[in-house]
Amino acid sequence: MIYPKPQYSEDKSKLIRENLELVDILVGRMSTQVPSFMNRDDMRSAGMMGLIDAANKFDTSKNILFRTFAEYRIRGAIFDEMRKLDWFSRTLRDKQNRVSRTMAVLENKLGRTPTEEEMAAEMELSLEEYQDLLGQVSHLGCVSLHEALDHSDEGRQFIDSLVDTSENTSPVDILENSEMAGIIADVLTELSEKERLVVSLYYYEELTQKEIAEVLGVSEGRISQLHSQALINLKNKARLKLH
Repeated sequence: MIYPKPQYSEDKSKLIRENLELVDILVGRMSTQVPSFMNRDDMRSAGMMGLIDAANKFDTSKNILFRTFAEYRIRGAIFDEMRKLDWFSRTLRDKQNRVSRTMAVLENKLGRTPTEEEMAAEMELSLEEYQDLLGQVSHLGCVSLHEALDHSDEGRQFIDSLVDTSENTSPVDILENSEMAGIIADVLTELSEKERLVVSLYYYEELTQKEIAEVLGVSEGRISQLHSQALINLKNKARLKLH
C-alpha cells in the first residue's frame, strides 16, 4: 500500500508520531479476527492509514481523547481493507443474509426475538447446523459493524454506538448522548442474557473471545456463535427503529 504524500500541520504530525504504537497494539488484538491470508503487514498498512485519517479529522472541540478517537478509525481502516481484499465469499454473504432475513421474519411473526431452536427449525436445520452456520459468518459480523446504518451525512456506524468514545465518561452517559446510541441501548435489552454479556465483555471490557469463553465456561466457538447472532439481531432491530 502506498501512502499519500503527507500534508499535515506540525500538530497533526505530532499526533501521528506519538500514537504509532497504537497501530501495533490494535493489530495484535485484532489478529484473531481476520482471515489467515491477511497478514500483519497488511493490517499495519491499513491501520497506518486509519491513524493518518484520524489525525486529519480529529476535532479538539469534541472533548474526546485523540487516542480513543484514533483507535476506532484504525479498527475501521483494517476492516475496510478486508473488504477490499474480498476475503469473504458471496456464499458466506448469502448465508449471513439468510440468517438475517429469517430472524426478521420470525421476530415479526412471534413478536419477540426468536430462540436458536426456533431459528434452526425455520431454516430447516438442526440446532447444531444452525450454530455451525453462525460460526461460519461470524467474521462478516465484525466487518459489517463499520458499515453505515443510514444514509445521513454523518454515516452513522453501528459500532460507534457500541463502544465507549471517552475514557472519562461511563458507557451509560455515552449512550444517553446520542439518538443512535439510545436506540442501540434499547435493542440491547431484547437480547438473551448470554448475548448481552458477550457484547458487553467484547465491546466494553475489550476481552478477547477466548477470555470471554473462559468467563462463561463455554468453548470459544460458542462465543463466536453468540457474538454473530447478537450482531445480526442488533442490526436488524436498529435498522427497523431508524426507518
